[in-house]
Amino acid sequence: MAQIRPFRGVRPGPGLAAEVLAPPYDVLSEAEAREIVARLPRSFLRVTRPEVGLTEGSDAHGAAAYALARENLDAMRADGTLMRDETDSFYLYGQHMGTHRQLGLMALCSVDEYDAGDIKKHEFTRPDKEQDRVDHMRALGAQVGLVFLTYRQTDALSSLMSWPEAAPDFDVTTDDGVQHALWRVEGAALDALRAAFADVPALYIADGHHRSAAASRNAAAIGGEGAHRWFLTGIFPDDQLQVMAYNRLVADLNGHTPEALRAAIAEHYELSEADGGTPPARGEVRMYLEGRWWSLRRRAHLEVSDPVANLDVAALQDRVLAPLLGIADPRRDTRVRFVGGIRGTDALAAAVDAGEVAVAFSLYPTGLDELFLVADAGQVMPPKSTWFEPKLRGGVVINVLD
Repeated sequence: MAQIRPFRGVRPGPGLAAEVLAPPYDVLSEAEAREIVARLPRSFLRVTRPEVGLTEGSDAHGAAAYALARENLDAMRADGTLMRDETDSFYLYGQHMGTHRQLGLMALCSVDEYDAGDIKKHEFTRPDKEQDRVDHMRALGAQVGLVFLTYRQTDALSSLMSWPEAAPDFDVTTDDGVQHALWRVEGAALDALRAAFADVPALYIADGHHRSAAASRNAAAIGGEGAHRWFLTGIFPDDQLQVMAYNRLVADLNGHTPEALRAAIAEHYELSEADGGTPPARGEVRMYLEGRWWSLRRRAHLEVSDPVANLDVAALQDRVLAPLLGIADPRRDTRVRFVGGIRGTDALAAAVDAGEVAVAFSLYPTGLDELFLVADAGQVMPPKSTWFEPKLRGGVVINVLD
């Protein structure tokens, strides 16, 4: 079962959401974060990227940054930029991006269920990044970063989580053209949602593995019962999420000539020239090399039953990037760059044509069905396997740990 709990959320004051809502803290450079805060002084980046208030080059993970984050959060609450609801609520969070729209529930989820494996993960985490999120959480006395969860849709939840007809608490369009709306959920609907989620066998982390691991680590350190045993989540049904490809750029050919690289790849893929950079289906990768796109279709021996090895990103890593291009550790090797599918394939070709890199690989998006198979098997995906759009914004609702 999936346990969820309502909470007294802290959210933008009336009419201020457009100024407060901020991109996720981990998709921006320091320079980009500074530019946004200079333009929007109420931006929630003052809490999630507090180093923008320090001298350039300051330690983003040091005591001074954490202390400033707390000072900024307190100030935003004191001056009405952020307000706290008086009673427990769930929150429906809707997003429109072009023709795509998705509606999720913001709620607290159980650390105990995470520890038991009922909230399933599919990525490794790094202890230093976990500790950073623990330190940030403790300094703030609050959870400000959503853990993005998904689940297999049910009839009951499809009915309960339909787009509301009532006016939202806020409805704003951010500078990337995405519309964000929030509705507070109270009364009898709280029990109905809790009961419906109790019938969901498992929740799955789509994004936020370090934030969920940090909540678990923090709860273990404190011990006992209390607010620290719950963490802030945005829970979206699988049939509404949009997953894009996570593409690869490689700096050089690791000593191969283009002809030798193609010949080596042909042992595992059927190669042919292609008229574009977007693969039409699973099992096919597109490669941009020397000004041309190539189609790489898997040969039969790459179709396997293992849910990880069968992923397009895994096959590419295991058969091309590691043995041929020398990218043995894609998490740390600086010769490989990862590009979200939102940027399109023209950006990949442009990087090669400009001489920034030697070769680009465009992949078909990893599906949520594949993510579920990997997580259910207790395995992990290769790094940078999924890119979700639209991104969940910072400052929509936060959870105070009291």
